[in-house]
Amino acid sequence: MKKMFLLFSHNLSEIQLNDAKSNLEVSEVVSLPNKLQDIWSNIPADIENLREYLLSIRNFLAENSQYGDVVLIQGDFGAVYQMVNFSKDLGLIPVYATTSREIEEFEENGKTIKKSIFEHIRFRGYL
Repeated sequence: MKKMFLLFSHNLSEIQLNDAKSNLEVSEVVSLPNKLQDIWSNIPADIENLREYLLSIRNFLAENSQYGDVVLIQGDFGAVYQMVNFSKDLGLIPVYATTSREIEEFEENGKTIKKSIFEHIRFRGYL
């Protein structure tokens, strides 16, 4: 069975966890340690090149993953691009979550309120 590493700023929902187990054959979900999660969740906009900034996350993946493990990667576009390529170089399977969105709109106290409801549909591989 495989591990799923989370390069993701949210917690997995129960539906996502079940999908990972049944469709990706994941037996264990591995979150980033707090320090690395802070790095991933707070990528500074003023850095031109993220290579050095992401080094500790690349090292964590290289040291803790095995060929064929899954990596859920979502976040800053540049960081995602780099980590997808890095994951592929390690023989990992990079994926992202797809959702459907339903919007409810209603009026309350003379104001229009929009509510978005997201539902997990599947994980899709980066090709």
